Amino acid sequence: MSDSNVQPASPEMIRELLADDARVVATRLLGAVLTHHDHAGTVSIRLSEVEAYLGPHDSEFPDPGSHTYRGQTPRNTPMFGPPGHLYVYFTYGMHYCANIVCGPAGTASGVLLRAGSVVDGLELARARRPVSKRDSDLASGPARLATVLGLTTADSGRDALAHPFELVLPPEPAVEIGSGPRVGVAGHGGTANYPWRFWLPGDPSVSRYKAAKPRPVR
Repeated sequence: MSDSNVQPASPEMIRELLADDARVVATRLLGAVLTHHDHAGTVSIRLSEVEAYLGPHDSEFPDPGSHTYRGQTPRNTPMFGPPGHLYVYFTYGMHYCANIVCGPAGTASGVLLRAGSVVDGLELARARRPVSKRDSDLASGPARLATVLGLTTADSGRDALAHPFELVLPPEPAVEIGSGPRVGVAGHGGTANYPWRFWLPGDPSVSRYKAAKPRPVR
């Protein structure tokens, strides 16, 4: 059977897949294409790098790196909702970063969209990221990815599986997947306990790894 005969999964099927453990969902999202249609046009990004974050009630791996670690707040409320919705936050007073909520409603886990390559809307993506010297750099990093897709905190809580968004999973999970510590997150017990960054080896859009800076114990 050729790939052209493979029907894309329906939003209902995708939502069911996203209801799984964040670490499983993260690997399944590699190679997926997220599209955003807005007043400026359409941009689609093929995801090449993601990070999993668990909710506050996971007893095996408490995850201080997660925004939900200390419970629900007005900002992180979308993380406690149903899978498939967006959680977009503002960081360092200048950048937006986007997550896809996963796990059953109330689990408050999610997958940070770290990097990808633009597969549609290249001219608009270039206009949104004019400082990028190469097309492979346009969405190489979570802030760049959100910028190219035109995402802001106004999109937090919106359904990534419904217009003006679209999420298409690859027909089969990626065969070769890299994994390692999350970027800039030391984690409880050290980064070795949290190898929850996943990427497509050899993809030029994968961001450069930056280890977390140790924090003084107070």
